[in-house]
Amino acid sequence: MSQNMNERRDAIVELVNSLGTVTFAQVKANFSEVSDMTLRTDLKTLDAERRIVRTHGGARSVEYVVGTDDLLLNRQARNTEAKAVIAKKAAGLVRPNTTFFLDSGTTTTELARSIEDTRAIAFTNSLSCTAELARLGELKTIVVGGTLNRYSMSLNGGKAIEGISGLSFDVLFLGVTSYASATGFACGSDDEAALKRALIARAEKTVVLMDSTKLGQKSTFRICRLEDVDVVVSDGKLSEHFLKSCEEADVEIL
Repeated sequence: MSQNMNERRDAIVELVNSLGTVTFAQVKANFSEVSDMTLRTDLKTLDAERRIVRTHGGARSVEYVVGTDDLLLNRQARNTEAKAVIAKKAAGLVRPNTTFFLDSGTTTTELARSIEDTRAIAFTNSLSCTAELARLGELKTIVVGGTLNRYSMSLNGGKAIEGISGLSFDVLFLGVTSYASATGFACGSDDEAALKRALIARAEKTVVLMDSTKLGQKSTFRICRLEDVDVVVSDGKLSEHFLKSCEEADVEIL
């Protein structure tokens, strides 16, 4: 009995970490043979052990709450088809003889993998994007320095903000963790949110890469409002409410 309980709780932690944030209904769907009372006790115990963080109506991964936005390798396994669709659309926005910035994240990394070789200048703070761009000969890649976030494999912090202070970009491809109408776009790291805001201020056009699963989610640190961006590239499954909000804010949807 005790062993089964421990195995179940380990599986709950694995579920929460894999998705980042879950509702109680999602937990129940994965453990349908277990009573609601038992599952709520599991969540309460795991929260007390600091293996997850209980929220109103569900739970979140510890990594999200402490500002790591989860391991890049974990996020790479989620919504892969949607990311491929988004990357293909966004790659069409890369023009010859322009400058663009690739923000950190799994979707921007997929975009870096999709970009065809062209005479342009790419800036990035993402080590995974850098690795993907290294295959291109015509494209010049410049990496912005800073403090390493080993979870997202990105460079940020004060040094990164200082490094972009004298730059400007034609296009910024921005990664986000979530969008909620009350708070706007957000992520789980204060340092990354600060850098993203600084990048938006230096870009002629800001393009958000976001799959539909991020709608209605909440993250700790706000990046910007909907009206602060120019384009949202998504997987074609955005809600009617969000599409209407974009129309009202004069934000293009791809």
